[in-house]
Amino acid sequence: MAEFTLPKNSKIKKGKHYKAPEGATNTKTLGVYRWSPDDGENPRVDTYEVDLDTCGPMVLDALIKIKNEMDSTVTFRRSCREGVCGSCAMNIDGKNGLACTTGIDEVKEGAQITPLPHMDVVKDLVPDMTNFYAQYASIEPWMKTKSATPPDSERLQSHEDREKLDGLYECILCACCSTSCPSYWWNQDRYLGPAVLLQAYRWLVDSRDEYTGERLDDLEDPFRLYRCHTIMNCAQACPKGLNPAKAIAEIKRMMVERRT
Repeated sequence: MAEFTLPKNSKIKKGKHYKAPEGATNTKTLGVYRWSPDDGENPRVDTYEVDLDTCGPMVLDALIKIKNEMDSTVTFRRSCREGVCGSCAMNIDGKNGLACTTGIDEVKEGAQITPLPHMDVVKDLVPDMTNFYAQYASIEPWMKTKSATPPDSERLQSHEDREKLDGLYECILCACCSTSCPSYWWNQDRYLGPAVLLQAYRWLVDSRDEYTGERLDDLEDPFRLYRCHTIMNCAQACPKGLNPAKAIAEIKRMMVERRT
């Protein structure tokens, strides 16, 4: 078994080590970021030897096993366990992802699990999503219309227009993309970030929405949209395989076209 080590000059101290049950031969050690606002201590990384023979295949299974059998104080979010809700988004072995869709065999021995980067931490692996959801609400993510509702049908769209929403509506708002973006790290008080801008484009391109001009006006700002420098971290981090950078580029194109 490889010894767990922290990066040089790390301000996070090495915490407790929890061993697997006696006799376990197939184990993997995971380092879990620990911090509580209630104990007055600095962050630490506790390490846990997980018996893989009695554990499910995903990182989330390992965390649940750790909480249930080794250390009940470990705190993290989870819900669907199917890669749909986005609750268990965290940084796993240096990459943002969902714990429920990341296999234990995909991470190395001694891998470190931390909260999503550059966000305030509520406790342990739980990030504060308040600002992220406020930004999402700011784009008014619902259909807005000016015309009267059809009396005898839904608001219809062609198959071609419906296909324009593919690659957009699947976003689960896990924030993996936004928290992998350096521009969002430094400007998240004003820059909307990849996830929210992808959602903004989802409504801009919806043929049934009738507030395209107003939505573009709302995004016309040096920071809200234009802090994207197409680094492409967002596309690499998205656990659903979406491309927020492409959506942001399309919004910029729409901005140019409306001026010409």
